[in-house]
Amino acid sequence: MKAVVIHATGGPEQLSLAELPDPVPGPGEVLLDVAYAGCNWADTQVRLGIYPHAMTYPMVLGFEVSGTVAVLGPGVSGVKVGDRVAAFPEKGGAYAEKCVAPAAGLIALPDSIGLDIAAAFPIQALTAYHMLWTIYGGVGPSDVVLVNAIGGGVGLMCSQLAVHAGATIIGTTGTPGKEARALEYGAARVVLTKTEDFEAAVLDFTKGKGVDLAIDSYGATMLDRTFGVVKKLGHVISIGEAEGQPFKNIRERILPRSQTFTRLHLGHVDHSSPEWSAGIEHVVDGILAGWLKVPIEGVFPLAKAAEMHRRLEGRHVAGKLLLRTSA
Repeated sequence: MKAVVIHATGGPEQLSLAELPDPVPGPGEVLLDVAYAGCNWADTQVRLGIYPHAMTYPMVLGFEVSGTVAVLGPGVSGVKVGDRVAAFPEKGGAYAEKCVAPAAGLIALPDSIGLDIAAAFPIQALTAYHMLWTIYGGVGPSDVVLVNAIGGGVGLMCSQLAVHAGATIIGTTGTPGKEARALEYGAARVVLTKTEDFEAAVLDFTKGKGVDLAIDSYGATMLDRTFGVVKKLGHVISIGEAEGQPFKNIRERILPRSQTFTRLHLGHVDHSSPEWSAGIEHVVDGILAGWLKVPIEGVFPLAKAAEMHRRLEGRHVAGKLLLRTSA
């Protein structure tokens, strides 16, 4: 099979197309004929060697995939060869023509959801869902939610899910132009951090009270400053460190207002849990009903994986980038 391999950490030039043996599914796994692989910020972190979870190199990148089931591993039931699915290959492997994935995490696809959309929503939409419901307990009309990097994939999903639940959304973006889609999806206000003081803007928006929930993927000083715009007993959820490591002593940040803090990794949500099933049902129903949009910004062949990474790291993408296995 053809696959995109990274032999050593570094820039996009480290991604190379190679011919590899087909992987073999083990117990509880399936082999997929890959249609599309989703591109996520985590992929760039793995490539750079700064992903917070240990990886072994060389490896095939990609933690999000759509395709059809080709082979069942030992002990797999409830799925059959030929089923259309989306999946989470926990050890990577999605940037390839074939990929092994745990059967427990498979998402069965309705016929009306294309395989391109199927590779574009799982990580970002389910991350958003589990922040808003599994961790926070469910947003509603009384909640004001701050979404940093609102123009990115997770930010856009957070906006849509929260707005649909009746919450009020204020967001931030560092790239002019990326606010447009967030506002289209129902955000009440987007702060352009290059020209505005986001702390002053958020406190003005909330009349000095602060937001109920803040979601941050920047890390670094942005996360540190975010604690100052969250109300007493409010919650902060971190899902990444795109700008760098934040202040280390989180206790000093949450103590002044008795806030709570969570650093979420989607892989820690048990695929056999009711919460996991509820998230899939909610997201898939939203896509089918039409209120949850899955914007695809670009589709690249396997040979152009490096170009895809460069575009994502350019910070102008307000949606999803995909790799496709067909020429």
